[in-house]
Amino acid sequence: MKTPLMPKATAVWLIEKTSLSFEQVADFVHMHPLEIQAIADGEVAQGIVGYDPIANDQLTREQIARCEADPAARLVLTERPIPAGKRSKGARYIPVAKRIERPDAIAWLLRNYPQLSDAQIVKLLATTKETIAKVRDKTHPNTATIKPRDPVTLGLCTQTALNEAVGIAMQKHGGGPVPPPLAANEDAA
Repeated sequence: MKTPLMPKATAVWLIEKTSLSFEQVADFVHMHPLEIQAIADGEVAQGIVGYDPIANDQLTREQIARCEADPAARLVLTERPIPAGKRSKGARYIPVAKRIERPDAIAWLLRNYPQLSDAQIVKLLATTKETIAKVRDKTHPNTATIKPRDPVTLGLCTQTALNEAVGIAMQKHGGGPVPPPLAANEDAA
């Protein structure tokens, strides 16, 4: 069952601003009627500022007026559509453990898909062009320890994103179908 935001503060507001019964307020905020009575008597929630459920789209004035007129009526929390979880265009967070593996993924992409542009690699791996250039020129501080590894298996990008980027790169360079990545046993060869 859904509860209103800040139930005690909402109860304080309803007690101060309406003539609803303690049972109606208690039912709406999912508290015991004795707790609501204690709030009204000033024994509980003395420092809590009331939270207006009308201003925050949890109730309507019509609902309150209807419940004030009929003590048997109950308040109902207003349903609000939940916005879809859409990721912003900003940089995504890569954990420190994965950042260490990023040069390995860059080396793998440079070796297996040289047609990918630096901008595509930047977007795929959330890295910088400077890092790509250092891995390509072998001037990266960890050059001695870089082992080309698949960024999908490292968890730095999805296979779908990689396939899309390679497909776009192949179209730009007039290539045919996208070649599959090398299998793990072919990497050592």
